[in-house]
Amino acid sequence: MAHPSQLGLQDAASPAMEELLHFHDHTLMVLFLISSFVFYILVTLVATKLTDKYLLDSQEIEIVWTFLPAIVLIMVALPSLRILYLVDETSTPHLTVKTMGHQWYWSYEYTDYEDLAFDAYMVPTQDLAPGQFRLLETDHRMVVPENSLVRLLISADDVLHSWAVPSLGVKFDAVPGRLNQTTFVVSRPGVYFGQCSEICGANHSFMPIVVEAVPLEHFENWSSLVLEDA
Repeated sequence: MAHPSQLGLQDAASPAMEELLHFHDHTLMVLFLISSFVFYILVTLVATKLTDKYLLDSQEIEIVWTFLPAIVLIMVALPSLRILYLVDETSTPHLTVKTMGHQWYWSYEYTDYEDLAFDAYMVPTQDLAPGQFRLLETDHRMVVPENSLVRLLISADDVLHSWAVPSLGVKFDAVPGRLNQTTFVVSRPGVYFGQCSEICGANHSFMPIVVEAVPLEHFENWSSLVLEDA
């Protein structure tokens, strides 16, 4: 959860988000070095009143301008390709949840359990309990076990939506007629909030996402209670 006056991204709650944070810091340092180098060149040109022949007309400078961008691209591309591979790796999930986007709420179906499905609507402001967050709390939370590989199947029933939870490093489009797939692992218990990140209509901002990670035994107890109430 973000805090007032917070700098940077939210704390990582999944291995994928930890890798994304490292990649963000790595890329930011590359940008800082490029900006510093360009600023140095500009200051040098101004200080020499644009008469430095070495900077204006030099084969060595041409070689640097040619090879340096290629090296920078490699420094950025290799870590990003590694993260893309880790995110797309599905292997054998412990749990599969089908998520459908509607105008304007989410529905969840646990495909490994019979009849375990529900809709998640935003809790109106007047119905919020003390400590709950406005525009972020839902009447039903998506509960998953911690340290378990969860496969998420994402689609939409009407228009484009986007299922996004920043702390988990998950952001996937929900496209009508198409089933997108991603996986994530929640590394610690907690409640993690997200919202639809696609402008899907008038009530786009009222499609919150709440993921609650609990120990495996608590998840089994929760699923049993939900099935009994169904």
